[in-house]
Amino acid sequence: MTRGVLVGLGILVVAAVVTAALLVATGDRGQRHDPQGDGLVAADVARNTPVPRPPVLAPGTDLPTWAASVSARTAVPARALRSYGGAELAQRAATPNCRLSWSTLAGVGRVESDHGGLGRAVLGDDGRSQPPIVGIALDGSRGTREIRDTDAGRLDGDPAFDRAVGPMQFLPTTWAQYGRDGNGDGVRDPNQLDDAAHAAAAYLCADGRDTASGEGWWDGVLTYNRSVAYARLVWAAADRYATAP
Repeated sequence: MTRGVLVGLGILVVAAVVTAALLVATGDRGQRHDPQGDGLVAADVARNTPVPRPPVLAPGTDLPTWAASVSARTAVPARALRSYGGAELAQRAATPNCRLSWSTLAGVGRVESDHGGLGRAVLGDDGRSQPPIVGIALDGSRGTREIRDTDAGRLDGDPAFDRAVGPMQFLPTTWAQYGRDGNGDGVRDPNQLDDAAHAAAAYLCADGRDTASGEGWWDGVLTYNRSVAYARLVWAAADRYATAP
C-alpha cells in the first residue's frame, strides 16, 4: 500500500467524513464544529485548476504581525496562521521549487480540523488543540479500509487500529516518515500545529512536486487524501484565503 493511500485512509477517506464522521476524543458524536460559520462548500473546479496564490512570504517575516493582519481578513485564527506561515517559509527554504503557499496549508487545516478547532477542541497559544483531535478507528467500517495498529497506540491511543492524529490528521506511519519539529522544542508532535504544518508541507512537496502548478497542486492534495471531493473543499478554502480582500 502506498503512503498516499495510507495517509488518505488515515486522514479522511471520503469527503462526507469531513462533515459528519470524524470523531474526536472528547466524545463528540460527529457534529462538525464550524467556528468560522462560513459554510465552506466544495468548489466546482477541474482537477488541474491552479489554486490562486497569495504573495510569497519574505524570509524574516514577522509572523505574529503578519498573522494578525491576515486573520482579520480571513477569520483564520492567528495562532494557526503563524503555523502555516512558518511552514511555508521553512519549506520554501528546503524545496524552493515546490513553491508551497500558506494558503494551501490553511486549506488543508480548515478541512481537516477547522484549524485545530474541530468538535470541542480549542487551539491554544502553544499550538496544541485541547482536547487532542483523534480520528475514527480504521477498522474497516464506515467506508474505511482496515489498518491494524502500527505504533502500539503511542500516538493515537488505540492499540488495535490506527487512527489519524492532530490538527493536520496524520497516520502514525506517515508521521514516522514526515513528522517535523516545527516549533524547535526538540519533539515531533502531531498534536502541535507548528510541527504538523511543517510535516504537511514536507508531505505535499514530496517527490519534487511544484504546488504552484495546477497538476502539482492537485497531485499533492490528492496524495494527502485520495478524494476529488476532498480536494475541491481544500481548493475552495485555499482560494478564499488567497483572495481575501
